[in-house]
Amino acid sequence: MATSSSVLVLNQNYEPLNVCNARRAFVLVDRGKAEVLEHGRGFLHSSSHAFVLPSVIRLIYLIKRPRPQMRLSRREIFNRDRYTCQYCGRRGQRDLTLDHVMPRHRGGRHTWENLVTACKTCNHRKAGRTPQEAKMLLAKQPCQPRVSNYYVVYPYLNSEEGWRKFIPGWETASEGFA
Repeated sequence: MATSSSVLVLNQNYEPLNVCNARRAFVLVDRGKAEVLEHGRGFLHSSSHAFVLPSVIRLIYLIKRPRPQMRLSRREIFNRDRYTCQYCGRRGQRDLTLDHVMPRHRGGRHTWENLVTACKTCNHRKAGRTPQEAKMLLAKQPCQPRVSNYYVVYPYLNSEEGWRKFIPGWETASEGFA
């Protein structure tokens, strides 16, 4: 039984809401709160029936929700800066660090606007100073990235081909999340 398989949940207007497991999706469909748009692989068995597991469901009623917020993490900072040192422009996934533009010991906060990707060499050279004091220029001013409503489903798009037709522009949008 593959009840832990992922199911795409769409709002009434076909906008992706989230991803849930097959058991939760089946409950939503069984209670009349959602309809199945695509079936997945596998079955959910009861004592007398076998039900095809859903892969994509759509809610019957429109759910209003706030725009999703991207989590502040090391990986997301690297993604935002495209794995490029913001001081020297060196690209790569090895030897990258996070740098606080305004050092924490001088009141700098751990926020999107104060964190950048830096190679080890540049981070060591800057040390506990500001970029101006270290005579180093930032490639661009750090800011919190805008998140589309599709952010929650990007990690699944490589393995869940049946979902792609419900995500406009998934080819270009998912490149940074692969």
